[in-house]
Amino acid sequence: MSNFENAGARMPTSAPPPRTWDFWETALVTLIAYGVYTLASGLALTQILALQDGVAKMPPAQLRDFAAQGRWSGAALIIASPCTIAVLWIAIRAAGRGFSEYLALNWPSATETAIGFGVFAGLLVLESIISWYIGADYAPMNGFLIVRSSGGLLILLIAGCVAGPIMEEFIIRGFLFRGWSQSFPGPIGAIILTSIAWAMTHVQFDFSGKFLIFGMGLALGYSRWRSNSTWLTVMVHSTFNMFLLFTTGPYV
Repeated sequence: MSNFENAGARMPTSAPPPRTWDFWETALVTLIAYGVYTLASGLALTQILALQDGVAKMPPAQLRDFAAQGRWSGAALIIASPCTIAVLWIAIRAAGRGFSEYLALNWPSATETAIGFGVFAGLLVLESIISWYIGADYAPMNGFLIVRSSGGLLILLIAGCVAGPIMEEFIIRGFLFRGWSQSFPGPIGAIILTSIAWAMTHVQFDFSGKFLIFGMGLALGYSRWRSNSTWLTVMVHSTFNMFLLFTTGPYV
């Protein structure tokens, strides 16, 4: 065997190149992530409710209303969020990519932050006018806003303004946008499709409510594309939820 052949035989095998999950793979991982969230939050909520006095004697309708209260469903969301994000981490590491890099967890510039909040604020004003005109009903949130105590209010705020926005933005504008924008839909198609997917996850709202959420998704998707920062969409999403919660009330 020649020296050249010996050198070739000793040449180390290179690691597989990093990849981006394609359209259908991205959709599958996203479905798994939401499935894990549904399972983890359901189990957490079941265990939390089992510790409460009088729950076993409640009729089904009362139990559903009780379980929907922000102090309980919010706690379940907080518990389930890390499990959901773990699914993304496993998929991203399996692709040979860094978690922060794949999800575009980059800190936005001051200019991009101002533009992101400005676009969203303008859209919020427009959607408020549309919502008033079509009579969009956000009544499904009423049960979620019942917290009974300051501790319950804190749980609601952490769930609605921290855990929820981080989890949703990591999935929708982070993982889903990454895979779909680098697949056949391209960035524009990904903005539209992720907005539709995000609206469909809000099953508690009617069509008009989903339409308004779709519009918000377009603004968030545009900000994600323009700034290459999912942290920016997390901040905007969190700020909007905080505004919504503090202007809806009462809670206690």
